[in-house]
Formats: sequence, C-alpha cells, structure tokens
Amino acid sequence: MAMRKPWNRVSLPVYSVSSQANGSHNMHICTYVSAVSMQPKRYMVALYEGTKTRALVEQNGHFLLQLLHEDQYALVRHLGQQSGHTKDKLSLLRKRGQLDAYDSFYYLKEALAIIECKVIDTMEGGDHKLFLCEVISHRNLRDGKPLTTGWLQEKKIIRA
Repeated sequence: MAMRKPWNRVSLPVYSVSSQANGSHNMHICTYVSAVSMQPKRYMVALYEGTKTRALVEQNGHFLLQLLHEDQYALVRHLGQQSGHTKDKLSLLRKRGQLDAYDSFYYLKEALAIIECKVIDTMEGGDHKLFLCEVISHRNLRDGKPLTTGWLQEKKIIRA
C-alpha cells in the first residue's frame, strides 16, 4: 500500500465559511484554516479561486467561520462539492430549519462553534487566497467531536 502524501497524513478540522455581501449569501467547506496568533486572536483562512464564497468575502471583508460537528459530515457534499454560483446552497438548509442568524450572516445551528472574522490582510497562495483575519467574536454552540478530514475519508466522502 502506498504511503499518503505528507499533507494528507494529518487529519484537519472541517469548517464552513458563511459569507454575504449585497444581499447574496453562501456557505462553503474549508479545511485550510489555522489559528496564527493568540493575542490578538487571529486566523488564516484559505479560500479557493473562483468560488462564490471567496467573491463575497472579498466584497465584504467579514465572514463567519463555523466549526462543524462530526455528525454534519453529509453537509460536505452539499456545501463543498457544488458551486454557489449555480446553486442556492442555503435554500434546502432553510427549509429543514438548520439555519439561524448571527448579525447579517446565517449559521448552522448544529455546528460546534462560530467565529466572526474580519479580514485584515490577504495574500495570493496559488489556487487559494489567504485571508488573515482578526477574531471579532465567537460563540460555542454545543459540545461534541469536531468533523475532520480523517472522518470524511472514513465515510468515503473525500479521498486521501
């Protein structure tokens, strides 16, 4: 059996980014996320080129980062494996009563936590743009295990 590439050997937490600008909303799956400073609290979030979420974050400069619970693994196909440019990802979630509002953003009620982020700098990173963000506020929503890329591999939603 072939050994995995180094970047696929570590299981990463899975987040969803909730974005909005000019009345348009979207959610997106994101695993390229890292805390980069304790004081002030800052995160680096990398968003893929061409996505609706990236466009909305670039317009607004503000978004919600949602730490997903492991039982939310099925959302990865809905929020991450299709484009917000061609599909209203929030419509089905609204119908199912899975969303709530925080300021001008929607968030997933069953997420573990939400982190309000304000973009303070950006950097091109290849096929992703890196957004350095100040944490404005945060809220823990419930206890439980975070969804990870390892769990998604076990469920055969992503491959290593």
